[in-house]
Amino acid sequence: MDMKKVISLRMERQFLAKGAKEEEYRELYRDMQPGLNVYWNGFGQPPVLSFRAAFDDIEFNRKRQMKRKLIKGRFTGGNLGWIMPSEMELFAALYRKPLTKPTLIQEEILHLIEHAGPFTIQQIKEETGYLVKEITPVLHRLQEAFLIYEDQYDGEWDRGWYTFTEMFPDCELERYSRRDALKVVLRRFAYRHVVFDTAMAKSYYKLPEKEIKVAVAELVAEGVLVEEAGAYLLKEDADLLVNYEPIPLHFVYAVHRNDFLYKSNEHILKEQFKPLYEHLEYDHEPLQYLLIDGEFRGAVVGHFRNGPYDLNDVVCDLPDAEARKEEILEAVREVNFGKGPERFMGKMLERK
Repeated sequence: MDMKKVISLRMERQFLAKGAKEEEYRELYRDMQPGLNVYWNGFGQPPVLSFRAAFDDIEFNRKRQMKRKLIKGRFTGGNLGWIMPSEMELFAALYRKPLTKPTLIQEEILHLIEHAGPFTIQQIKEETGYLVKEITPVLHRLQEAFLIYEDQYDGEWDRGWYTFTEMFPDCELERYSRRDALKVVLRRFAYRHVVFDTAMAKSYYKLPEKEIKVAVAELVAEGVLVEEAGAYLLKEDADLLVNYEPIPLHFVYAVHRNDFLYKSNEHILKEQFKPLYEHLEYDHEPLQYLLIDGEFRGAVVGHFRNGPYDLNDVVCDLPDAEARKEEILEAVREVNFGKGPERFMGKMLERK
């Protein structure tokens, strides 16, 4: 398999080589659902597909939130994400956790919302006498069961909790089996990655790899996917790549840890660059990862905090790191509100 071709087509499909226009972006967002906001970037921010839009997609998605064209739920591993309303049945099949043995407090809060809702958390506290720290996990569990819905259409704190059926009366939660839903999203995943393996799909969707392997095997048997060297790609892409001419790639992006490409490779990236920073005496948690010409080649390390992060160093495995130094530093400043790192490859930088 010619990985130069794969990487080039992947960057085209994910619009990292050239920003997507609005209609292209809508399709891209659909395939990358659930949408996430920038990692550790404050409460209430809309989801974003960083570096992939030819326009301001934060504002674009803010408007989609306001019009409820993007809706909030708990999906991958119980984490918050944003999907299009038309996809609710699909993602319910993947992530709904039915409430088979409700506790007394779960029953009480659900009954309250069903008979007198919607309620904010503060109103639930006033009605029940429970503490916020007791109420919040109950709401999250009811949300995972698709019994209630948190109507967050803007960045405000005070949000109403409704019954799910009130907000989505026509939604058939059992329309898809989990396997059929998996087959839908895996086809999308294959298209945007060009080549993938089941560990990547597990890393992104946070579903058991055993189930993913069964769904992939069915797609192979149906002629949708083909297997090559333990990885998978769409049959039409296997044919396309034979005569595909890769495009020149020259860019540096500092990718946050909620990014689609990062999350799909998180299981690899957590270990790949450790030898470059684990010996450092200063704080060196990976803050962003460096995507250089279509491949992950390093990380910005330091310490997360509210406000500007501590950008302690930039590490990478490029043989010509010094030749790309200014490009890399500019990419880091771009996503850190103009702030640059203290060091590059362990060496202190002069402050400008």
